[in-house]
Amino acid sequence: MTEEAIKQVNIDNRLVAIKGLEDAIETVHQASSKQEVEKIADALVDAISKQNYVPASARPAYGRALLREYKIAMNLPVDEEPVVGMTVFVLGMGCARCDQLLSDLRDVLSEMQIAADLRHVTNPVDIARFGAKGMPALVINKSLVCAGVVPPKTSLRRWISEALGA
Repeated sequence: MTEEAIKQVNIDNRLVAIKGLEDAIETVHQASSKQEVEKIADALVDAISKQNYVPASARPAYGRALLREYKIAMNLPVDEEPVVGMTVFVLGMGCARCDQLLSDLRDVLSEMQIAADLRHVTNPVDIARFGAKGMPALVINKSLVCAGVVPPKTSLRRWISEALGA
């Protein structure tokens, strides 16, 4: 028996770990390739509910988030996800340079007293979606700001300030 992958999904601006999402997407896709969007969303929530706790009050939010993941997996058009607050992604497989960039970002965000959703993306498929040509790469609010280098903290401060509109 193989371990099922756990994927983090943004549900109402919170990262939630979902076990078995890929299997749920494949199962729903095979069973309902032409169903209405609402039925696909409900089927996905039902499928992941077998291995994950889904609060009844959060079912609509889970449905929207899982439908988005389904569309991405099936290479279907996906509506742009609204950005609430600052999101910062470090793209890379987990080398010393990635770790240095993460550490520098934590320092700069702390110094600037800015709350941000800071994530390290290591999955090659997820990294490819950003189009970065070198690692580590830095994405702030869905905008690739650098790739292939660990920039100085002064650059990080400038990019964060620009992203905030300051």
